[in-house]
Amino acid sequence: MRIAQVILLCACLAAPALADEREPPVERATQSQLPDELIRSLDRLVSAATNSAVGYRRLAQLCDTFGPRLSGSTNLEAAIDWTLDQLRQDGFDNVRGEPVRVAHWVRGAESAAVRHPRPEPLPVLGLGGTIATPPEGITAPVLVVASYAELAERREEARGRIVVFNAPFTDYGSTVRFRWSGAIEAAKAGAVASLIRSVTPYSLHTPHTGVMTYQDGVPKIPHAALAPEDTERLARWQQAGITPVLHLALGAQTHPDALSRNVVAELRGREAPDEIVVVGGHFDSWDVGQGAQDDGGGCVAAWEAVRLMRELGLRPRRTVRVVLWTNEENGGAGAKAYRDAHRDELDRHVAALESDSGTFTPAGFGFTGSEKAWPWMRAVAAYLGGRLDAGELKPGAGEADLMPLLAEGVPCLGLRLQPNRYFWFHHSDADTVDKVAPADLQHCTAALAVMAFALAERETPLPR
Repeated sequence: MRIAQVILLCACLAAPALADEREPPVERATQSQLPDELIRSLDRLVSAATNSAVGYRRLAQLCDTFGPRLSGSTNLEAAIDWTLDQLRQDGFDNVRGEPVRVAHWVRGAESAAVRHPRPEPLPVLGLGGTIATPPEGITAPVLVVASYAELAERREEARGRIVVFNAPFTDYGSTVRFRWSGAIEAAKAGAVASLIRSVTPYSLHTPHTGVMTYQDGVPKIPHAALAPEDTERLARWQQAGITPVLHLALGAQTHPDALSRNVVAELRGREAPDEIVVVGGHFDSWDVGQGAQDDGGGCVAAWEAVRLMRELGLRPRRTVRVVLWTNEENGGAGAKAYRDAHRDELDRHVAALESDSGTFTPAGFGFTGSEKAWPWMRAVAAYLGGRLDAGELKPGAGEADLMPLLAEGVPCLGLRLQPNRYFWFHHSDADTVDKVAPADLQHCTAALAVMAFALAERETPLPR
């Protein structure tokens, strides 16, 4: 999400320093550097992926049947059961759910309303991990600030108030810090609660949720998101000399960690089945919308990419393993559990791919790996450019679920998309299946299928 660093923050993952991600000097690459037989197989995969309706039907069924899939929820576990059953029906090898302990935060009832200068209810979403307000809620005057620096300047005014961070969206990485640590900074200034302008460049009065954190030694205060339209209006009132008064009620609860699962299934390799190419996405979502763009579409694209290999009889040299990680949104436990469960075979992980930037027109891949791997990777990118206009290959594969593998030396790739409207929808009630275009899902599937198959069919493993 080149939001890679942000995803790391928001998924609470801490990886050691990673390899230098500067791109090696460019050498002209063409698909002619790939074997003719491989190109014929890739052509078949692209044709099948771009003409199949199975993936979109499956995504719609997943979203419409189970809805949002927050860690710890019955929705998530029922969706995992269904997916495992579907994978078995598809004929995948070694289908299983691998156990993971996950965070279990529940939103509860919530509301917000203007009390002054005129009564009006406001749409609100508590941020993931927030504490509840007292049962009667909190009623307090508002202080609107645009930055942490402004909060520091007006620290004395913040005491006893609800601090509202009205920071305009510039890019996700710059703006999400108010969601992540806004409650800490507001509490340090003596605020009784904090609210943020939702992290989105465009709004139709729809708040966006997401994970937040507290800091030891700093009082915990309730933390929630308003729609940008409402934080803007609060700011205008303040600029006009009016001090708005808000009422906020959040019923959130944090329960003990719950048991969930990573979804794992394979297409076993014909010659070197113990060497593995991983392709996947994260199966959990927030508890609003349907988790279609984030990340149901990425999961289905990865699943469909490997299903098509099997349907076409294209069994590569190495095993291609579909992994749908759990708990990416509020903990990253699935990625760490996968690393730990498979630590003994990580030296045989040839590469890992993830799609977690939405499901729009693919542009190519971000790649983190050895300099020796770049010439061959550019040849595959040249093929993707010619067939799908998706030939971008740039340094950096920062998807959160890849970070534990990357820290262990596994080459990693993240699917990159052309400019899109991902942040219009993500973490909101608007993240529904109708926001995914069938053709975009087909092309994402094709790009993942090409890269995964090429890596699994390469005569020798990708150099590390």
